[in-house]
This record gives sequence, structure tokens and C-alpha cells, in this order.
Amino acid sequence: MAETRRVIPIAQAKVVSPEDQLLKDGWIRQTVIGEPRLSEIVQNYKAMGFEVHVEEFKTEGDGCNTCFDAGQEMGFMYGTVYVRKRSEPAGEDELF
Repeated sequence: MAETRRVIPIAQAKVVSPEDQLLKDGWIRQTVIGEPRLSEIVQNYKAMGFEVHVEEFKTEGDGCNTCFDAGQEMGFMYGTVYVRKRSEPAGEDELF
């Protein structure tokens, strides 16, 4: 009697990038920028009632990253700014 082999399909694990997860969670990518404008943008979005999340910018891919690479070699840090509407009212500013 011939032996029949069963093949069980195995699904490929889906690797979700951090940005994909942020977008899935409702965040909107706004810009990539360095200091001092990074702090100003974060403060302004918070003042307008948005939640703000900043990820360290890493140059990857085939696009032109010459400016970012040169800045990082000189010690500059760049952040990718994500925002989303606040789900609850903002509290008092902790600095005042």
C-alpha cells in the first residue's frame, strides 16, 4: 500500500515594521527634522491638542540621504514626528 504524505501549509510570519505599527495605531507621519525645530514642532502640535510621538530617524533604503548622513556624521540627531488626535483632554502643562 502506498504511503500518502500530507503537507501542512505553514503561514509566513508577517514582520511589522515599527512605522507600520504606528500607522496601524492611528499615528500620522508628519516630518523628519532635527533640533532646534524638532522641539518647536513637538511643542506646537501638543499645544494644538495632538498626541506626539518621535522616533529616531535612521537612513535606510535607496533614497537620497546625503544631507541626513552628513548631519549624523557631525553629531546631529534627527527625529521622525508622528501625531494623532488626542483621545482624552490634555492636562495641565507640567512646566507651569
